[in-house]
Amino acid sequence: MAQDDQHTDAPAAEPRKPVFDGPPLSLEEELAAARAEPEPGPTIETVNESLADGVNRCPKCGSTDVQLRASSGMLVCLFCRHQWQEERVEEELGLGVGIDELEGTVVASGAGEIDEGADDIVTLTCGGCGAEVVVDTAHAMNARCHWCRHTLNVNKRTPNGAVPDAVLPFKLTRDEAVEKIREFAGKRRLFAHPRFRKEFVPENVLGVYLPYLVVDARAEASYSGVGEVQTRRWTEKSGDNTVTYYAADVYRVDRSVSFTVDDLTMEGAADRAQFDSSTTNNIVNTILPFDTKNAVRWNASYLVGFTSEKRDLDVGDLSPKLEDQLLSIGRSQVHGSLDRFDRGVRWEGEQVDVGGSRWVSMYLPVWIYSYYQENTKMLHYIAVNARTGETMGSVPVSQWRLIAAALTVGTFLEGIAGAILVGTA
Repeated sequence: MAQDDQHTDAPAAEPRKPVFDGPPLSLEEELAAARAEPEPGPTIETVNESLADGVNRCPKCGSTDVQLRASSGMLVCLFCRHQWQEERVEEELGLGVGIDELEGTVVASGAGEIDEGADDIVTLTCGGCGAEVVVDTAHAMNARCHWCRHTLNVNKRTPNGAVPDAVLPFKLTRDEAVEKIREFAGKRRLFAHPRFRKEFVPENVLGVYLPYLVVDARAEASYSGVGEVQTRRWTEKSGDNTVTYYAADVYRVDRSVSFTVDDLTMEGAADRAQFDSSTTNNIVNTILPFDTKNAVRWNASYLVGFTSEKRDLDVGDLSPKLEDQLLSIGRSQVHGSLDRFDRGVRWEGEQVDVGGSRWVSMYLPVWIYSYYQENTKMLHYIAVNARTGETMGSVPVSQWRLIAAALTVGTFLEGIAGAILVGTA
């Protein structure tokens, strides 16, 4: 949301000289500044104190058979059918207010720096029988006690990035996701590889919680460049060709805008943060956005029956990407003031000042269907946003079907062209 913007347009001139901001630091001062430990920023404590590691019981009957009912977004006790839910973090932690007053970098406790040496294995003591149960937090946050069948949950903060601040529960049921995937693949059935069509089983879809960092930010962005306003246009004959010329007034263009961003979603796993062709699982980023305003406080019971991935990117890793995205948002904010430059504006310099940001880690729900294509050694994914139903993915195609279609279309067009020529002869 833009709050203020300023702009100036002037005939193009030499770039302005940088503003003098004081004498340079001495070598000793620069070394001392580099060695100094950064001051810790303010934090938001998000640990759900009402829960503990181990057995979480139904508040009505005490059973531990608790899981999410996707159709209602509520936790349900499988023994007495009692339903309840955790509080929304938007109101509980005050995340929806004060964005325009943010100062510095505020990091919620679940989005803190990851200790790469921390062990993924957590041992819980069953509150039902006293047995020790091992949970691999790299892949799951729950486990069944092999003696008394109680469900054990990891709710306390771990330094390996496995426990986030909040979770956005699944809303689409498995059957609804299967139908979405079937519909997506069906629209591409004509060119799909025969083996994929034969082996396609959408019922093999899996529900997974993926880690993201959700950011509020207050920023000011400035841009400088050159804009052109056309004053004349004419054409000249050059041999057998006609050349079009333009005359334009050239202006120096400066724009600045202050704005805030609410709930910007950023990838929390390194292997999906790459958008080159070397990976295919980043397809999940095409099904954004999620309704993160409905995220609730962390409770591992929401993950029963689903898999999960732990976060492996810190706030420091994502800060440069945040600045890139804020610059992109700023450019869209000032775009409306550039209408007079009918030949466009070429930005030559831009910078962003992030006055304040607030980071919260969150699990977001996705249904994923995967298919391994043996001849190309490529994994294809179809991903469904488990809140909105948005679906995107890739389907292995049959090359000969594409070639046959191209030849058929080409022959058809040639036939039409021939008919036109015969008709006009």
